[in-house]
Amino acid sequence: MSPEIETSVSKAAPLKGADLIADHVTRLPAKPGVYRMINAKGDVLYVGKAKSLKARVSSYAKGGGHSNRIMRMIAETCAMEFVVTATETEALLLEANLIKQLKPRYNVILRDDKSFPYILVAEDHEAPQILKHRGARKREGAYYGPFASAGAVNRTLNTLQKAFLLRSCTDSVYEGRTRPCLLHQIKRCAAPCVDLISKEDYLALVNEAKTFLSGESAKVQRTLSEQMEAASTDLDFERAAALRDRIRALSYIQGAQDINPGGVEEADVFAIHSEGGQSCVQVFFFRGGQNWGNHAYFPKHDKEDEPEAILDAFIAQFYDSREPPRLILVSHTPPQAGLLMQALSLRAERNVAITQPQRGAKRDLVKSAGLNARESLSRRMAESASQQKSLRQLADILALEAPPERIEVYDNSHIQGANAVGAMIVAGPEGFVKNQYRKFNIKTESLAAGDDFGMMREVITRRFARLMKDENAERPDLIIIDGGKGQLSVVLDALKELGADPEAEGITIIGVAKGRRETEDGGKRIDRTMAATGEQIVMSGREPFMLPPRDPGLFVLQRMRDEAHRFAIGAHRAKRKKAIAANPLDAVPGIGAKRKRALLNHFGSAKEIARAKPKDLQAVEGVSAALAQKIYDHFHDG
Repeated sequence: MSPEIETSVSKAAPLKGADLIADHVTRLPAKPGVYRMINAKGDVLYVGKAKSLKARVSSYAKGGGHSNRIMRMIAETCAMEFVVTATETEALLLEANLIKQLKPRYNVILRDDKSFPYILVAEDHEAPQILKHRGARKREGAYYGPFASAGAVNRTLNTLQKAFLLRSCTDSVYEGRTRPCLLHQIKRCAAPCVDLISKEDYLALVNEAKTFLSGESAKVQRTLSEQMEAASTDLDFERAAALRDRIRALSYIQGAQDINPGGVEEADVFAIHSEGGQSCVQVFFFRGGQNWGNHAYFPKHDKEDEPEAILDAFIAQFYDSREPPRLILVSHTPPQAGLLMQALSLRAERNVAITQPQRGAKRDLVKSAGLNARESLSRRMAESASQQKSLRQLADILALEAPPERIEVYDNSHIQGANAVGAMIVAGPEGFVKNQYRKFNIKTESLAAGDDFGMMREVITRRFARLMKDENAERPDLIIIDGGKGQLSVVLDALKELGADPEAEGITIIGVAKGRRETEDGGKRIDRTMAATGEQIVMSGREPFMLPPRDPGLFVLQRMRDEAHRFAIGAHRAKRKKAIAANPLDAVPGIGAKRKRALLNHFGSAKEIARAKPKDLQAVEGVSAALAQKIYDHFHDG
C-alpha cells in the first residue's frame, strides 16, 4: 500500500514548542495523515496519526490540559514532519511502521520484536520435507503457525516425526543417501530417499500430517485407529504396533496443551497487566484448535499510559509484519478497535475481528493469559530490582559515576583457529538485551591459527568503525573483555587506531580474567578454587584486583561473561555445523541434485569424486565430457 505523500518540514525557524506547532497548524490540511515531532538533535520524539491532521496537531498548541509527559514533549519539539494519507486506516498502518523503525521516546514501543517460527511442509521436492521455518515465506509449501518459541516448534516436530515419519533432512543430504539414516532406524522417518516407501504412500503420510496440523486431529486419529484394527484383524501385528505408536505420538501432542482451546480454532489472545508504571502483554497463539504456545512482552511506555492505550499501540505494531488471524481476543478493548479491525482486514485481505469476551470459554482463555501476564510482570520487576542493585554495586567497584545503562561483553570461539567467531552480548538495567546480540565471522586471513588477540582486534575494529559512522547508535557505558592485560591492550590499541577516545565518550573498558596466585616455589599457576569463585579485573590506570568470592558485583560480572561465552560457542557450533554439512559438489557449476546423486552413487563419496579422472567421471550417466572436465578442474586447479 503506498500512501499519497505530502511532506512539510520546518527546521530553520527559531520557533519552538507550542509556538512552532501553532505555526504549522495554519498550513495543515484537514486530511488523514501521520505527524512526527522532532527535537533539537534531530531525534524523533513522537509519531502519531490523525483523522484530521489540522485538528489533531492543533490540540498540542493549546496552553493547558496536557499531562506532564505531553508538556515535556511539546517543550522539546523543534521541528515537525507530516505525511498525508488517503485514509485514516493507511495512517494507522504507516504510524505503526514508523514507530517500529524510529522508536520514538514518547511512543509506546513493542520491544523484543522477533519473528515467530513456523512449521513448513516444503513441497518443492518429490519427497516433501517437514522443518522449522523463520522469516519470509518464499519456499513453496504449507506453513503452520506461528509458534511462540523455537522450543515449541522443536517439540512438535519431534513428535510429528514419530507420528508421520516425514523426512527432515536437507535436499542435498537426501540426494546423497545410499542407505537409510539413523532416523529411519529409530522409526522417525519412512526413508523415501532409498525407496523403502513408495512415493504414493509417502505423499499419503504428508497429507495426513497436513490434515493434523490444520486442526482435524480427530479425523487423522480415527483413520489410524481403523487402519490399526484392520492390521490386527489381518494378523499383521508389526504394522498394527507401528500404527499404535503413531497414535500415541498424536495423543501426546494433544495432551501436552497447557490450555484447552475451548472450541477456538484460530485466534491470538492478548492480555495486559500493568503495575508500578510497567506492563506485560501475554500473547497466546491458537491454530487448528491447538494451543501453540505463548510469549511475554514488556512494551516501553510512559507511566501514565492506560492499559487500553498500550494494548492499542501494541497490537498495531505487533501485526505490522505479521499476518493476523481471523479472531483477536483482548483483555481490554483498544480505543481504536474499529480502526484496527479495518487496518488488519485490509492487510490480511479478509475479515479480522477484535473482541473482549465477557463469558464462556473465550473469556477463560483471556483470563488465563491475564494471570500469566501478572506473574510474568512480577518476575520481571523482581529481576529488574536485583539487576539494578547489582549494577549499582558494580559501579561502586569500578568507580563509575553512575550504574551503566548499556554494557557490551565480547568473547571469541574457535577450534585451533577453525570456524572462528567473535561475539558481542548486551546487558542493561533490565537484564540481557538479546535482540542486540551480534556475531562476527572472523575475516582476516593473515591471522595465525588460534590468534585470540588478532580476533579481538578485528571484532572491536569492526564494531566501533560502524558505531563511529552512526551518530544515533547507542554507545556502551561499559565494555567487558573476556581476557586479561593482553586482550585489554589490543582493544585499546584498536580504538586508538580508529581515532576513538573511550574516556572522552564516557566508556569504561575492563578485562576479566581467571584469578591467579603465587605458589610456594615462586611460579604462577591457576588456582582452581579461585578460578571458580573469583575473577581478576584489569583496567587502564589501576592495578589488577580481585573481588571477594561472594561479592554481588562479581556475580553480575561472571553472569555476563558466561552469557557471552555461551553465545560465542553457540555461534561457533552453528558455523562449524554448516561447514561440515557443506558438500564440495555444491560449488561445481552445472551439478544439480540429480547429477550429484548419480556421482555419489557411482563413487561413494565426494573424496573419491575428487580423485577421479575425467574419463572415469564421464562414465556416470548424465555427465558429459565437458562437465567431467569441469568437475576435474574444480578439484585440481590451484
